[in-house]
Amino acid sequence: MTILAHPRLSSHRRAPTGRGDAVYPAYWIAAAALIVATLLGVPLGQPAAVAAATIVFLGGGLPHGAYDIALLRRSVALDRSALGLAVGGYVAIALLMVALWLTVPLVAMVLFLALAAVHFGEDWAMLEEPLLRFAAGAAVIGAATIGHPPAVAGLFVAMSDPRAEVIAQIVTAAAPVTLLVTLVGIVLAWRNGSRHWATAMAACLVLLIVLPPVAGFSLFFVFLHSPRHLAQTRLVLRDMTLARWLGTGALLSGLAILGWWGVRSLAPSRLDPSVVAQAFQLLASVAVPHLLLSRWLERRLERQLNAIPSFQEKTATP
Repeated sequence: MTILAHPRLSSHRRAPTGRGDAVYPAYWIAAAALIVATLLGVPLGQPAAVAAATIVFLGGGLPHGAYDIALLRRSVALDRSALGLAVGGYVAIALLMVALWLTVPLVAMVLFLALAAVHFGEDWAMLEEPLLRFAAGAAVIGAATIGHPPAVAGLFVAMSDPRAEVIAQIVTAAAPVTLLVTLVGIVLAWRNGSRHWATAMAACLVLLIVLPPVAGFSLFFVFLHSPRHLAQTRLVLRDMTLARWLGTGALLSGLAILGWWGVRSLAPSRLDPSVVAQAFQLLASVAVPHLLLSRWLERRLERQLNAIPSFQEKTATP
C-alpha cells in the first residue's frame, strides 16, 4: 500500500518510502544472520526453526494492516455510527475469508495468492503497467517454489487440499517469467536512483530461492516489505504518541490471533493442525480487508492531496 500523507500533516509531500527506495538496517542484519546460519549448516527447515520463523512473520506482519481504521478516520469524517459500520464491514470481510478457509479452502488459497501478488506488486512503483507489477509481486512466491518445490507444495496442500499441489506446479512453471519481470524492475529501480531497494530485492530473491520457504518469506515480509508501509502509516498518524501507535498495532494484532484461536477451537476438524498453515491462513484472512481498504484509502488521500493546490490557487486569486 502506497499511502500519501494527509495534506494538513505533510505539506503535500509523499511519504519518503512510497517509491520503494527505503531499506532499513534491520533487513541487512536479518539477511546477514540467515546467510551465516546457512553457511554454518544450521537446519533452518527443521520444526523448531520453522516455528520461530512463523512467530517472526506473524509478529512482524500482522501490525502491517492494524492501522487501517485509524487511516480511514484521517481521510473521512466519521461519526460513531459510521465508524461502527466501517469496522463492521472490515470484520465481515475478514470473516468471509475465514468462511472460505473452512468451506472451500482451495478457492481461499488461490484468492490469497492472487491478492498477495497484487499487494507485493505495489512495492514496484517504477513499473507502470499493472500486469508487470503483479508479476513482480508474484515473483516472491515463485522464487520459493523454484528453490523448494516439495516444501511449498506441502504447505499449499496443508492450507487447502491435495488439489493444491497443481497450484504449486503452476506457480513454479510461471516463476521464470515473474522473476524476469522482477529483474527488469530491479534494473529500472537502479537507474531511477532506488539503488538500496534494487540491491535489497535482488538479494532477497536469491535468498528466497536458497532459504527454506518460511524463513525466506519472513525475511521479505517482515524486514523488507512491512517496514516501508509501517513507516508510511507512522508518517500519516504522526500526531499519535509513539506509545499509542505501538499499542494500537499490538492490540489489534493480538485480537486477530485470539479470533483465529476461537475459530480453531470451534472448527478444529476443518483446519490442518500445522501451525505454519494456520498462520498463513490467518494472515490471508486479515490481508483481504486490508488490501481492499488500503487501495480505496490511497485513491481518496491522493484526491485530497491533488485538490489542495487547486484550492490554494483559487483562494489566492485577487
